[in-house]
This record gives sequence, structure tokens and C-alpha cells, in this order.
Amino acid sequence: MSYVVPAQRWTLARTALRLSSDRFRSLLTVDSDPTAMATRDWTVADSAAHVLSIAMLYVTLVEDTGPPLPVPDIGALLAAANVDTVADVNDHVLRHFPERDPGRLADLLDEATDTILSVTAQLPPETTVRWLGDARVTVCGLLAHLVNELVVHGWDMARAMRRPWPMPDEHAALYWDQFFLGMLQHDYGVLLNTSGPMPKRPIAVRFSSAYTPSATIVLDDRRVRLAAPDDPVDVRVRFRPARFNLMLFGRTSTAVAALRRDVVIGGPRPWRLPAFLRVVHMPNARLAPAGR
Repeated sequence: MSYVVPAQRWTLARTALRLSSDRFRSLLTVDSDPTAMATRDWTVADSAAHVLSIAMLYVTLVEDTGPPLPVPDIGALLAAANVDTVADVNDHVLRHFPERDPGRLADLLDEATDTILSVTAQLPPETTVRWLGDARVTVCGLLAHLVNELVVHGWDMARAMRRPWPMPDEHAALYWDQFFLGMLQHDYGVLLNTSGPMPKRPIAVRFSSAYTPSATIVLDDRRVRLAAPDDPVDVRVRFRPARFNLMLFGRTSTAVAALRRDVVIGGPRPWRLPAFLRVVHMPNARLAPAGR
């Protein structure tokens, strides 16, 4: 059976992108310091430029026109990227993407968001595009990923500026079911390939939340796949999507997420989760002290 994006998830993804982009843009138009450190390595302006570069890349993906970005060797770097090298790709892009003026970044982001929403309004949400690491991602998954970039990097920036940053769980959940699980339904290419040590036996983890369908992911023989709903599992993870995403992207630790009950870990072999997450992980940022 072919993969079908539920109509309500497509509507939510489009609404979430518009709202998240507008909220992110507001961080660049208030009286704030663009040189404040949002992470240990990136200023507020750097973080905004990073998100804008992704939005501009996505414009070219949905329009299927021109080179991805005016950055040397970007096509080859994107095609070969995996979770271990995405940070290097991001640094390369930022070195060749000089815009740091907050007002200009805000305007360009608004233009890119408008274009993405306009073009994709004419596309079936199941339409796939070739993404980082030669993965195949649906258009709905693409929007979901951009929402997550806006929300997570917006969290970094708001934290640096000591500003509130609400994170709706229903919006955050789109990253998990429409981007990540959707990508596993198709093909993740080399994206999840990692040079890290592999577990000696398969590990099956069942993930569930109030906002997403339950899914079992299996790490076996250096590959990641979705399992049947009734297959046995080693670990069960119940999560709150917004805080779960912060954990996945290194903004908070698994231990802190568990203590806060943002992530509840159980199952017959819960001690196997760390080995799973060492392989099935997302790029993260080195955080700066809050308010610095």
C-alpha cells in the first residue's frame, strides 16, 4: 500500500509552518542583540541565517529549479551528508552565506515561507523530494522538518534573549510522524549511517505519544527499519513531542527528560535504549549558558 498523508496532518503542517515562521521572525524584529550567543558556536544572527538557508534550500526542492544554494560544492555535500557530518555541512553553508542583518533575515524568511506554502498548495502532500543523504522525504515531511528547525533554533535564540518561547506539542509532533517516520517509510539513504559502535544484537524500540501513532523502530545489522505493530520490543518510550525533540537534538539530556516525565521509558529491556540512541540520533548543538 502506498503511503498516504492524512488530510488533517497536511493542514496542520501548513498552519504550523506559517505560525512558526511568524513567531521566529518576531525574534528578529524585536529590540534584541543579534550578536548574543544562541549556542556555544552560533550567535542569534548565525542561527537565523542557518534556518533561512534551510528554507531557501526547500524553496528549490519544491520548485525543482536551480542549484540548492549559492554555496560551493553544496550539492555533493548534501547528497553525502549523514548524522555525523551534518554539522560540518551547516558550518560550510554559514561560511558562504554572509547575510546577518536581522531585518533582512526576517524578510527573506518570510518570502521563503510564502513561496513554500504557495508552491506546495498545488502538490499532493505525499510527493517526495530528494533530501540530505540521498533520503526521500514527502513534501509534508519537508514542511514538518522546517517547523522543527524554526521551533528548536527559535528556542535557542529566545533562551539567549531571555524571552518566552512556547512550543506546542501538536506542532512538534509533526517532526516525528511526518518527517522521521515518513522518511523511514520511503528511504533514508545514507542519512542515518554512523561511524559509531553498533550493538551486537537487534534493538526494537516502540515510540508513542498522545499526538502521534505508535511506531516500532528496529536497529539491526547497521540499518534502521519500521517493524510491524505486533512485533516484540525491547524498549517502550512514551514522550511529550516538544521536549522529546529538544532531547533528540541535544538541548536537554535523556536523564533530564526522564526526570521531568517528558519521556517515560519502560519495556522488558529499557537499558538498551542508550545503545539505540547512540546510532539513531540527530545532529545537536553545543549550547551556550542561558542568557549569554
